[in-house]
Amino acid sequence: MRIIFSRKGFDSASGGGPSPIVESRPVSLPIPAGTASRTTYGDLGLGEHAARASRGRVDAGTLCHHDPMFLADGTCLFGQCGAAQTHLANRGVGPGDVFLFFGLFREEDGDLHHRIFGYLEVAEITHLAQGAPDYLVARGHPHALALHARNDVIYAGPGVEARQASDALRLTVPEGPPSLWGRPAWLKHGGLSYHDRADRWLRGGRLKSVARGQEFVADIGRRMAPREWLARMLEEIRAS
Repeated sequence: MRIIFSRKGFDSASGGGPSPIVESRPVSLPIPAGTASRTTYGDLGLGEHAARASRGRVDAGTLCHHDPMFLADGTCLFGQCGAAQTHLANRGVGPGDVFLFFGLFREEDGDLHHRIFGYLEVAEITHLAQGAPDYLVARGHPHALALHARNDVIYAGPGVEARQASDALRLTVPEGPPSLWGRPAWLKHGGLSYHDRADRWLRGGRLKSVARGQEFVADIGRRMAPREWLARMLEEIRAS
């Protein structure tokens, strides 16, 4: 089994600022899109938040890359392609694995930090090189509307967004900066892709996460400690 820490949403490079925490709920802002979208920030009710976070670079009428896409029936659709998808495929990511989506957030008058805001338990993977199924096109998923790369795929399965910005879902240590994480005891040097350098694994259960990158894979096998930690994270995300 694998846990994938998947970076998504606004940050200083993509969008221009952090996603907000609104009334104690994390609101992940999708990054701006090119032409492969038919969804605006206004369609998602995020126009004002996007304009504020981007300092006016985008607004309610701007197209966004609505991905991951959380559906009302408790299903999540997530597209990936290019080098990031190659990395996932090389690491053997498939059905039964879990994406933990995280991003950069800030509550008003609060500090910048990384936090988990949703998950996807992979049930199926649709390869899009030969065309997207009609139901994915009907959903308006951006990876179904236009092929982004030859290895374009959409992962699907149970998944929801967090309804509260709890401390348990915060990755960044209290004193920051955002890239300095408090890691669970089971996650150790050699156990997370893109984090092979020994100097990233600090004393006191801290990890200096890489500045860029999308998909960080932890192969937990059959170990119970990470499975128990994951179960707690999913329970925290589902809590209302």
